[in-house]
Amino acid sequence: MKDQVKIAVRPLVEYVFRSGDLDSGFRMGTALTEGTKAHQQVQRSYGEADQKEVYLAAEIPYGDLLFIIEGRCDGLLVLEDGSVMIDEIKSSSGDIPAAMDETYPVHWAQAKCYAYMYAREHGIGRMKIQLTYVQVMTGEQRRFQQEVGLAELEAFVNGVVTQYAPYAQMLRDHRVARDRSIGELDFPFASFRDGQRKLAGAVYKVIGEGVHLFAKAPTGIGKTISTIFPAVKAMGEGQLEQFFYLTAKTITRTSAEDTFSLLRAKGLHLHVVTITAKEKICFQDQVSCRKEDCPFADGYYDRINGAVLDILANETLIGRRQIEEYARKHQVCPFEFSLDLAYAADVVICDYNYIFDPRVSLKRLLAESKSRTALLIDEAHNLVDRAREMYSASLNKGDFLGLQREYKGLNAEVHQAAKAVNGFFIQLRKDAVSLGRKEQVSQQVPAELIELVEQFVLVAEQELSSRQGAAAMGSKGQGAPAQFNGRLEQSVLVAEQGQAQLLLQTYFAAQSFVRVSKLYDERFVTYAEVSSKEVTIKLFCLDPSHLLREMGKGFRAHIYFSATLTPMSYYRDMLGAREQDYTLSLPSPFHREQLEVQIEPLSTRYHDREGTKLKVAELLSQMLAGRPGNYLFFFPSYAYMNLVHEAFIAAEAADQVGTRVLLQRGDMTEAEREDFLAAFDADNGGTLAGFAVMGGIFSEGIDLVGDRLTGVAIIGVGLPQLGLERNIIRDYFIAQGKNGFDYAYVYPGMNKVLQAGGRLIRTETDQGRLLLIDDRYLQPHYAGLLPEEWR
Repeated sequence: MKDQVKIAVRPLVEYVFRSGDLDSGFRMGTALTEGTKAHQQVQRSYGEADQKEVYLAAEIPYGDLLFIIEGRCDGLLVLEDGSVMIDEIKSSSGDIPAAMDETYPVHWAQAKCYAYMYAREHGIGRMKIQLTYVQVMTGEQRRFQQEVGLAELEAFVNGVVTQYAPYAQMLRDHRVARDRSIGELDFPFASFRDGQRKLAGAVYKVIGEGVHLFAKAPTGIGKTISTIFPAVKAMGEGQLEQFFYLTAKTITRTSAEDTFSLLRAKGLHLHVVTITAKEKICFQDQVSCRKEDCPFADGYYDRINGAVLDILANETLIGRRQIEEYARKHQVCPFEFSLDLAYAADVVICDYNYIFDPRVSLKRLLAESKSRTALLIDEAHNLVDRAREMYSASLNKGDFLGLQREYKGLNAEVHQAAKAVNGFFIQLRKDAVSLGRKEQVSQQVPAELIELVEQFVLVAEQELSSRQGAAAMGSKGQGAPAQFNGRLEQSVLVAEQGQAQLLLQTYFAAQSFVRVSKLYDERFVTYAEVSSKEVTIKLFCLDPSHLLREMGKGFRAHIYFSATLTPMSYYRDMLGAREQDYTLSLPSPFHREQLEVQIEPLSTRYHDREGTKLKVAELLSQMLAGRPGNYLFFFPSYAYMNLVHEAFIAAEAADQVGTRVLLQRGDMTEAEREDFLAAFDADNGGTLAGFAVMGGIFSEGIDLVGDRLTGVAIIGVGLPQLGLERNIIRDYFIAQGKNGFDYAYVYPGMNKVLQAGGRLIRTETDQGRLLLIDDRYLQPHYAGLLPEEWR
């Protein structure tokens, strides 16, 4: 029996025919929406006998493989003589082709595959094929036609399969080896820790049932291996074809990579790809994907297939180092290379946004592949605020005023569009002054502004497209298709003039604003802030649960896990849990005797901080005096941290115990962060005190085991600073019948406390001292949110 290779027409022909450079000078952001409208516009003109979105399929044997090719052609047109014609619709934001030889080979290849499928199924000797191009802004249409015999179509499709076959055979051989290795794989440790087997079993169960899991798994359980191992086993049994390990921070990505390294040492054969942010992995001094600026963008699609085959044939754990090595070898963009690899990988380690952010996501994941893909979402408590950011957007008056001035006499359309938006902001400021209010909140989407911004986006696209010399192809079928929508939203394009740079930045902000406006519902508000120098308007997502469900729809299972999903009801609510989804809460695997907890009931509220700073510094000094070692002191803000740090130094508390003091800064480089952590050495021989902020890079995801960390002090209960956005969230949830202050302030704040305190006890042998400074820790409401072993 031949091994089956199921593949859709579009990725098949793109693999074989895509060529040339990264489409990078400029890619229009409205292409998807406008392209869909263009398709619908053409399809509305079809006659009664014509059909649209027609499913077609064919089986084609090749050696020991059986290719099952399928897809939907845009149109099947019945002509006057009774014959039929395949119609493939393409949308363009730039000039549409003037002649048949200017059209894209990928487009004709797609249409020919559909024609072959239809002709073969219905026994037709010759087929007519039509490409219909639509200019999305003007509505102009242009059509090109061919007539091809069945024998020629069959030879063409067989040729396409022949060129794709080496890649398919490599993937087939890899999967055979993968599944064999998974079958022989044992748990990589001698025994399970307390709670570990239960978590692993729950992950395996929800993957099998196709539901979601919300797991509170305290520090020390071994969350990473307990989620990855059962997912790998489910893959070996055919329940999964792929899974994503999603993280918020680089350090947790590293933990996942280390786990796969351990499993590889135990015999696992798996393709694991890590996606590194574009600005970090780019080889150029400045990120620019124009072929004129980057040799790795020039001719990218002429070399990418060879690069993918090479690395997949020779590597299994494909992290940043391997991607950079092979990218240089084949002279391809390392970031785009990693995205191309993601579609072929068994496991992808990446940031949340590649799945949940509508601006930056892996768009080529088809519904069928999603249904066999699971999402492992690490440190899931971070996803609530990250999702709010993903689904919100803002605009500033100053940007449009700047463009209005810069483009006066240079481009009348850009000048007028920017002036119109600026005029809206001027009126907004006048209204605020007349009402005597610097802040305005509305539950309505600003329809007038959206219309103005949409017009601005269109003329900005035309200007940027003409400047960069790239007619961006939208919606379907591109010679060099974008791997994800909004590629340039993660890059800084090198502009020849200051006006173009300002236009580009404002365009992306406007594009995001329009996109978010399409998501706007009762879970959003619109708010404006007016100052003497600026006016800002924001579409603010208050409850991201619905959109998280929508963006995650179709995946087989979601596993949300963290040590701090407390209270569970809040996180189930905010992360979009369904009634059928499971919840798991595991106790700490450590003994109470490992942790010495002290609570000091001192007010750290904002208005008391100046008066209690000396007492806080004294308490920290006393903590150090009791036992030499390495300590971390966590504060709710940089300002408060600096205030106490100054008092600590001024009182010569450090000198009394010979303490070395480190201070976190908001602008630390990656090397400086590494140096900060490296200072926490078990063999320091003295005392080290690190001042840091809760919710920052040193309060989550770091492992300072054994004597690398002796004690942790947490000053305050971590509440976010009082402000407009948090108050809007509070009022929204009060209206929903919930405790709005808890949702906006207490739960997010206490999560930071739990994360910071969780740095202390990381293994069965760790011991440490935890100092909690705030009188609210003795109040039942706050105390009830603390882990049992802290009380």
